[in-house]
Amino acid sequence: MAILGIVAEYNPFHFGHLYHIEKSRALGSADGIVCVMSGDFVQRGDCALFSKHIRAEAAARSGADLVLELPLPWSLSSAEGFSRGAVGLLGALGVVTHLGFGSECGELEPLWAVAEALLSPEADGAIKAELETGVSYAQARQAAMEKRIGEPAKLLETPNNILAIEYLKAIITQNLPIQPLTVKRQGAWHDSMNAPEFDGQLSIDSVAPMEDLPLKSASELRFLLAGGEDVSPYVPEYSNWVMRDAKERGLGPVTIERLESALLSRLRLLGEDVYSRIPGAAEGLGTRLCRAAWSEPTVAAVLETAKTKRYALSRLRRMLLCAALGVSSELGEGIPPYARVLACTERGREILRDMYGRAQVPILVKPAAVRELGPECEHIFTLGALAHDFYALGYPSPARRGGGEDWRASPARV
Repeated sequence: MAILGIVAEYNPFHFGHLYHIEKSRALGSADGIVCVMSGDFVQRGDCALFSKHIRAEAAARSGADLVLELPLPWSLSSAEGFSRGAVGLLGALGVVTHLGFGSECGELEPLWAVAEALLSPEADGAIKAELETGVSYAQARQAAMEKRIGEPAKLLETPNNILAIEYLKAIITQNLPIQPLTVKRQGAWHDSMNAPEFDGQLSIDSVAPMEDLPLKSASELRFLLAGGEDVSPYVPEYSNWVMRDAKERGLGPVTIERLESALLSRLRLLGEDVYSRIPGAAEGLGTRLCRAAWSEPTVAAVLETAKTKRYALSRLRRMLLCAALGVSSELGEGIPPYARVLACTERGREILRDMYGRAQVPILVKPAAVRELGPECEHIFTLGALAHDFYALGYPSPARRGGGEDWRASPARV
């Protein structure tokens, strides 16, 4: 069987995601779709608008067959760590034959060229030399690659290409027998807030002509949802239904603003030693964040005080969340030690049965069973469960903010 793996956040699941699933399914002649999805906190250094359980159900009702959680340390990692963990987990399942991802360029050859150049023995030294000029890491990396391979290095200017390159690096470094497939990104540009209006509803049966649709970016959809706006013209029917149901039950949308007081109070209780152990805390950055958190009145002010031209704001946001949620630098190494099922269809259950006996990591269906998997698995799961308890403090309904939900949650069966 051909099983397509996808790395995603689905924050929220929209028509661009549906297009990507169906286009990738066709390219790989896939018999099933397995997604590894970020949990309640995402790689941009933010909380997801809806919980991992809600987003996983939306994905399973909209085209995915099996949705697995990417645990917290990898969800809040750099693009490299995020990709290494997610692609490595797909490879460890023993059934995934293809990896599908979006990119701005839509071609594998130039993406391969950049990935291989970044993995060359000379790359680190060349990037370090550029860093000594005082530029950011992203600028140094691109400058070094332009000198080495020329035009393809410009792919490092756009976010989906960057992630695509990191996925390919993960395939190479882990020697995974997985065939990559890329689909050219359609519709609104990443983080665009000015997509054209679209009147009318679409279904999964109308995917073919979607190249011509004015799709909104996930960023704009999050902005609209957080403001109480209707996004039904831009998301699949079942995704809209799941989100609407969650809103009616007081389970979202959750924003960093809703969590701000809880986040600041947590950050102010931590000592400088904690900040020194979070991912990315080198060169005194952890200390800068610590002192800003102790003194500034808002999360935005903490970030503004701590930032420098050398570090991306998303890195600082991830660091703040890592400090608050107990993620230290050693936790995101390697790949996740287990595969937790968040949602599945009947086809997904068939894939699960095939995974047993083939997977190189244990498959976790019932949360309590993690206690039988050893201290590493239990520690990572507990970290995510506590993060979910923190996330729940942002639910609009106070009655829904109780703790322990992650330990009781069973996979959504579609």
